[in-house]
Amino acid sequence: MKKAVILFNLGGPDKLENVKPFLFNLFNDPAILNLPTFLRYPLAKLIANRRAPIAKKIYEELGGSSPILKLTEDQSTALEKKLNQNEKSEEYKCFIVMRCWHPRAEEIVKNVKFFNPDELILMPLYPQYSAATSGSSIKEWNDVCKKNNYKIKTSVICCYPTDKNFINAHTKEINKKIKDLKNFKLIFSAHGLPEKNIKKGDPYQWQVEQSVNKIIENLNHHNLDWILSYQSRVGPLKWIGPSTDDTIIENAKKEKHIVLVPIAFVSEHSETLVELDIEYKKLAMDNGCKQYTRIPALGTNEDFIKSMSELIIKKDEYKFNDYLCPPEIKCPSHLKKCPCLNYE
Repeated sequence: MKKAVILFNLGGPDKLENVKPFLFNLFNDPAILNLPTFLRYPLAKLIANRRAPIAKKIYEELGGSSPILKLTEDQSTALEKKLNQNEKSEEYKCFIVMRCWHPRAEEIVKNVKFFNPDELILMPLYPQYSAATSGSSIKEWNDVCKKNNYKIKTSVICCYPTDKNFINAHTKEINKKIKDLKNFKLIFSAHGLPEKNIKKGDPYQWQVEQSVNKIIENLNHHNLDWILSYQSRVGPLKWIGPSTDDTIIENAKKEKHIVLVPIAFVSEHSETLVELDIEYKKLAMDNGCKQYTRIPALGTNEDFIKSMSELIIKKDEYKFNDYLCPPEIKCPSHLKKCPCLNYE
């Protein structure tokens, strides 16, 4: 049996002249700007035009392009190798689909059809579900399949915030850095969302909290000084908090050794390599911090690849229905944006 695994990620510009169209694709997503098309399209153009100069400077720090595609390809290669070590007579092939830059769903669906699998498994590289990330990617893929009249048995690993191998991956990476440290603050940093998204029932914040709570439990570190915060705020809306920059300033002034963990990013990109490594480090040092350590994104971490592999191979054990396979996570009933809310 042949199975195709679709790995979803955000994507990033491959050269500086593509920064503006990348930003347009990002803000033209209805999951980001929930407006009618006739309003969203010109507003997305306006935002992209205004943000492009700042964003270009960020990508200049990275050598003129985003590394996210190459790093996602590394994850895809490692995962495909792991999947094909299974003892069943199943052949797996991984395909990458980016939401805001190439390769896009419209391109990849043709490659998948040529592979001619018996089943599709959709695997977002977003451990915690949000309508703005996993939800948007899954919807676009399904829309493209419908447009291309491509009908095939499909399963979705919609989230995995407390999967044991995912938690072990983070635990081991953190322990490598903190085992001999004194007077440090462990700061988990996740991409923020506008508060209104959470009030409308997006499960993202709750799922991030579950990830962090499991990691803290797994670390089993006596009197561990830690906090969860949120980064990358843009625009005038109120976002969930506390903010990572405020948290860094507060602890830098106490001369704490700051240890920063990107809890919702599994691939290095501008939000980790520039925002965390350059901008936040400078902010910390300017406010009295003497030592600053950043835990790497999971990337091809062996436990993380094992996490995805086992979630895919054992997905039928987690079946919510014929489509969704959420592993051992039950969102509270008020989080109505959860795709498989009706657990109760």
